[in-house]
Amino acid sequence: MCAGAGMGVDSGLPDFRGPEGFWRAHPPYRDLGLRFEEIADPVHFAEDPELAWGFYGHRLELYRRTEPHTGFAVLREWATRWPTRVFTSNVDGQFQRAGFPDDAVAECHGSIHVLQCTAHCGRQPWSADDDTVVVDPETMRAQPPLPSCPSCGSLARPNILMFGDADWAPDRTARQLQAHRSWQRELRLDGIRPAVVEIGAGTAIPTVRREAEIAAAASGALVRINVREPVVRHGRGVGLACTAIAGLTAIATHVGH
Repeated sequence: MCAGAGMGVDSGLPDFRGPEGFWRAHPPYRDLGLRFEEIADPVHFAEDPELAWGFYGHRLELYRRTEPHTGFAVLREWATRWPTRVFTSNVDGQFQRAGFPDDAVAECHGSIHVLQCTAHCGRQPWSADDDTVVVDPETMRAQPPLPSCPSCGSLARPNILMFGDADWAPDRTARQLQAHRSWQRELRLDGIRPAVVEIGAGTAIPTVRREAEIAAAASGALVRINVREPVVRHGRGVGLACTAIAGLTAIATHVGH
């Protein structure tokens, strides 16, 4: 299965679609005139780390509090019946929180629950579980102390691929993607043509949509669940113009539990 930001909307998570969507989720940034792609920029960790961690610290606590919606349970049930892996651009860790093992999820943009050293001291990315970031809700600025590298003490940042990001440490994601590709090759060698369910993946950054289309190319068995952009090119699949819960529930009813 493949998932973009729309997968989390039914759980109450924002999808940051356009500046208005971002500003509705984070009103203080409207006053600052900052769009999502401007605040989700690694340069702020060097120039204004309190502002940078204000944004990512708020998101980290939001994702920690969020319970996966019932659509995740449908996917988990399918995973007990058929070989299943997840490819997602989401950094929220919701699939793992819903019970998917970490080694069955490929997070192509990284994870907010993992940190890396901004000084590139050689420390491998580590879990953010021991870090708490206090954010002023009016200014959206983080209060010291900010997360730091356990090895050298330098400022830490989320292990996420940001906009214009030359400092991302990609090794963890590279290992996930390698495992994902190996699994796909094994399916092909076994003569298995996978069915792909794609959920909430938009066209603005089409990484997930392309992955889904390529994965389903041999079978044409693609179901695209997307409220605004459900069309599947060349009729190579089925598009459902609905939310994640509605689409997954409808499919589950059709295939049976």
